[in-house]
Amino acid sequence: MLWTPVRLSGVARSIQKLLPNSLPPSLASRPGNLYEIISRAPDGGVGRKVHQIRWNEKQIGESYWLVTRSQFKCQGKHGKAWGLLFWKDKLVSEKEERIRGSLKYTWSEGPSVAKNVTQNSS
Repeated sequence: MLWTPVRLSGVARSIQKLLPNSLPPSLASRPGNLYEIISRAPDGGVGRKVHQIRWNEKQIGESYWLVTRSQFKCQGKHGKAWGLLFWKDKLVSEKEERIRGSLKYTWSEGPSVAKNVTQNSS
């Protein structure tokens, strides 16, 4: 049996009604809390570098958490995460520790980059 364009468009409309209008929060590509950032990765963020965006504004460069393990709940919006802290590219914690401020601050992937602030000399 051959499919006609009319039948395909009808099937396409039926499928479109079943699909959600937007991606779940765990798959959205925007900065967010720590769990939203690392839950997008298929491995739960293990081995990824993450930093608080406010570190960039405070001129703190090359600082990040290296995620070692994670647990998620509520579709990747909440959970627990552990890692190693690197501050100005030097390892601070010898053994893994719980990452604090996960929900309180906005996070991004990669190490922090100090923003250049230009000052006017008068």
